[in-house]
Amino acid sequence: MTERLPQGYKAAGVYTGVKRNPTKKDLTLFVSETPAVAVGVFTQNLVVAAPVKLCQARTPSSSIRAVVANSGCANACTGSQGEKDAAQMAAQTAQVCGLDEHDVLVMSTGVIGEMLPLEKISAGIVDAAHKLRSDTDSLIEAAQGILTTDTVHKVKTREIEIDGVPICVTGIAKGAAMIGPNLATMLALVLTDAKLSLADAEAGLKDAVDESFNCISVDGHTSTNDTVLFLANGAAGGPELSGSSLAKFQATLVEVCEDLAQSIPADGEGATHLITVEVHGSRSRKEAVQVAKNIADSPLVKTAIAGCDPNWGRIVSAAGYSGVPFDPAKVSLLVNGILLYEHGAPVKFDPDVVSESMKADRNTSVVLLLEEGDQSARFWTTDLTAEYVRLNADYHT
Repeated sequence: MTERLPQGYKAAGVYTGVKRNPTKKDLTLFVSETPAVAVGVFTQNLVVAAPVKLCQARTPSSSIRAVVANSGCANACTGSQGEKDAAQMAAQTAQVCGLDEHDVLVMSTGVIGEMLPLEKISAGIVDAAHKLRSDTDSLIEAAQGILTTDTVHKVKTREIEIDGVPICVTGIAKGAAMIGPNLATMLALVLTDAKLSLADAEAGLKDAVDESFNCISVDGHTSTNDTVLFLANGAAGGPELSGSSLAKFQATLVEVCEDLAQSIPADGEGATHLITVEVHGSRSRKEAVQVAKNIADSPLVKTAIAGCDPNWGRIVSAAGYSGVPFDPAKVSLLVNGILLYEHGAPVKFDPDVVSESMKADRNTSVVLLLEEGDQSARFWTTDLTAEYVRLNADYHT
């Protein structure tokens, strides 16, 4: 589906000079033509960046008009001056766009512990305001403006019709490493032209994040700047969504968030495999997530898959120390659809065939069956390679 902005939004992405490479955009601006319901989900790290504090203070809200974001400098661990600088980013955006500064949200990502180069950012905000457009190119440029070590921009659009009204949901995200729930080292902004109540938007985003961004991991590192913002401006028209119409919209919101969430570990630093871990037959979804996360976070599992080694013992043992009780005699395991372990015992399989299936496809599937209940969960992660170590050893933090 072609990426596009929902009705009533404009976007721009520009280069300000915060990043060294002039070919890489480093400032993003989104503006809603009318006040939007806005809610957010944020990092659970105790060390919280200045822009996160600003967004936490200003959401939930029914009057948000703009989101400004910069990359290259996280404005984290910058004390009271950092908080003043985040507020200044919002104030500058409000001034050039003719808005109230309290109706502007701010996101930042990049190097921790450095002060924002406000002079460059302020000039970039003016530039971005003059370039605001509603076309696809502007959306993509805005998505590029929040990237750091990402290799590709991340934009996902879904279109649905609800009660005869065409509705669009579009999201952008960044993230490639320091990824670990809750949330990950990531920024995401999801926009819709649907009309939602503040309470429904808040509940909907929380559920969508639990199904998506809280089910990804690269290295288990929860950042200071993790932010997911969701804006709904109602520009599509029609009544406020409720009942079955709201449920249909919520399913689409989850799909967009899952699309974006998967794109983050798929772009993991140095990664050669995107690993989908599924756990079925758990007593609760919470327990299924806990087991899946434990498998996904295991360095031994990740390195085995990097080497295309069907080492089922590492996967089963990682489930065993997850802290979730289950009967080991009921456990079965499939990798890329091939049964390796059934009801607590290995089965005969050709390891070369499984290895070749891992070499032939960047996507690796791990399915664990517990037979303890009827709940399940999916979790996405990457393999662990020498290139990941090299990239993060060289990256200044």
